[in-house]
Amino acid sequence: MKTTIAALADIHIRTNDKGRWSSCFEQISNKADILLICGDLTDTGDEEEAAVLAEELKSCSIPTIGVLGNHDYEKGRNKLIRQILQDSNMVILDGESIVVNNIGFAGVKGFGGGFDEYMLSMFGEDAMKAFVQEAVNESLQLDRALARLEQDNPNILKIALLHYSPIKETVIGEPEQIFPFLGSSRLADPLHRRKVFAAFHGHAHAGQLDGVTSGGVKVFNVALPILKKEDQANPFYLLDVTTVPI
Repeated sequence: MKTTIAALADIHIRTNDKGRWSSCFEQISNKADILLICGDLTDTGDEEEAAVLAEELKSCSIPTIGVLGNHDYEKGRNKLIRQILQDSNMVILDGESIVVNNIGFAGVKGFGGGFDEYMLSMFGEDAMKAFVQEAVNESLQLDRALARLEQDNPNILKIALLHYSPIKETVIGEPEQIFPFLGSSRLADPLHRRKVFAAFHGHAHAGQLDGVTSGGVKVFNVALPILKKEDQANPFYLLDVTTVPI
């Protein structure tokens, strides 16, 4: 069974964006079976922006799954944003998982901390330890969500949604000085452990479209500015996935 997944991130909806996205969501619905939106759904973390997105999503006739991004937390209204979007039938994952078309989706926001040998360690001041612990917690949440999918079906094809990147490769193009704030290699650990098929993220607007983890997991940075560079008329990424009945 073939399923086409459309993905994008960093759409940064504003209150004056009414009507701007409806045709895009309609186009996506004609080309894909599932839509993923990987964080920064709103521009300033305001519930009025979320309400605009909810209205635009009425043009989307396929299941829509997403995670929140750092912009969605800006005003501390992330719970309200999540509720508004879930009331409009968009699934927002935060350490949870869902199965659609025989594909298991697990999602978290993720966090920073750096990559590979330059990844920050749990050492030093309490503030630094708290920063690292946030990435550890997000990684553990992702692992638990993926594990729940395996409990129900050990052979299910799994896809991860993140906002922050799990690898350095897809953030290259951004200033190296901000790499620690764009993602963390800790997020790649559950992708390897749970044999994830592919992972999608955003956040790094000047990064690269695709990369591969050290364990062979395909990673796609679907931040809107990157997608627009690839195809201005179709600012979304399409991935065909073949599954077997569960």
